[in-house]
Amino acid sequence: MTILRVTIAADPPPRLDKALARDVPEQAALSRTRLARLIAEGAVTVNGAVAANPKAPVAEGDTVTIAVPEARDYDVVAQDIPLVILFEDEDLLVIDKPAGMVVHPAPGTPDGTLVNALLHHFGGDLSGIGGEKRPGIVHRIDKDTSGLLVVAKSDRAHHGLAGQFEKHTARRAYLAVVHGVPDLADPRLMGMRGVSSSGAGVLTITSGLARHKTDRQRQAVYFDGQGRHAITHARTLERFGTPGSMALVECRLETGRTHQIRVHMAHAGHALVGDQTYGGRRRVPEKALSPAGHAAASRFPRQALHAAELGFEHPATGEALLFEAPLPEDMSQLIAALRSAP
Repeated sequence: MTILRVTIAADPPPRLDKALARDVPEQAALSRTRLARLIAEGAVTVNGAVAANPKAPVAEGDTVTIAVPEARDYDVVAQDIPLVILFEDEDLLVIDKPAGMVVHPAPGTPDGTLVNALLHHFGGDLSGIGGEKRPGIVHRIDKDTSGLLVVAKSDRAHHGLAGQFEKHTARRAYLAVVHGVPDLADPRLMGMRGVSSSGAGVLTITSGLARHKTDRQRQAVYFDGQGRHAITHARTLERFGTPGSMALVECRLETGRTHQIRVHMAHAGHALVGDQTYGGRRRVPEKALSPAGHAAASRFPRQALHAAELGFEHPATGEALLFEAPLPEDMSQLIAALRSAP
C-alpha cells in the first residue's frame, strides 16, 4: 500500500474529488474517477477524519491522506487472439482492431474480446490501472467498427491519455460510406437544426447525444441543453452512382460520444451503409448503381465505418504521435464495387 499526503493549495475547487484531481502530484497518476472510488472506499482522510463523500467541501491548507492499495489481479481470462499492433512501448500500444471484435467483456460477450487478447499479449506485465492489473481502455470503438485504438499499460499513461481525450486534443478521423451525398448546397441539409457549414467543404453537426427515450440500445440527438455535447465535422471525399446515391465521407471528431458518427450522420439524412441500428430500412437505389455496387452495398454486413487516423501526445515523452490504418478489405471491396460504372 502507498500512502500519499497532499496539502490543499489556494483557491481549491468546491468539492474534495475535484480539489484532489487538481492538487495530487501528476506522477501519482490518480484520475478523478479513481480518486472518487478511493474516497467511497474510505481510503481518504481530511485532517485525520475519514472523508466518504467526494462532494465534501475542502479548504486551503487542509491535509489529505490517501491510502492507495496495491493493484489487484484482474478477473478476466487471457486468450491467445491475434492482434495487429502498430506501436508499443512501456507505456502504451496502438492497435488496428478488426470489425467484429468487442473491446471489453460484458454479460453478453464474456470472452473473445480485445481485453482478453491484450491480457495474453502482456503476459501479466501490467501496472495497476484503477486499482487492477489490467489494460487501460482509454476510448472505445463499436464492435462492428474497425480501426485504431490506443491502450494504456500503466496508470501514468492512462491518466495522461484520458486527459487528452477529455479535453478533445486527441486527433481522430474516420472513413464512412453513407447513403446519399452530404452537399453543402442542399437547402434541406443546411436547414436542419444543428447542421452548419464550417467552410472548405466541411459539414459540422452539433447537438446533445443521450440514450433514446424508448430504445435504450440506441443514442439520439437532443437540443436545448439535453444530452452530452457532441460535434462531428464531415467532408465528402468521393461520390458514387448517379445522381450521387452514396458517398465516401471523412468524419473528424471534436468530441467522442457513444455512436456519435452513426447518430449524427443519420440525423443529417446520410446514415451509414450497413448500419442496421440507425440506417433503418433504407434501401440501396438499384438503378443508380452498377449491379456490382448495388449488390455490395445491399449485402454489406456492418456499418461501413473505419477509424483511420489517431493522433495524440505521448503521455510520458510529450512526443506528438500520429497513426494511420488502411481500410480493411471489406470496405475496400465495397468502395471498388461502388466505383464501377452503372
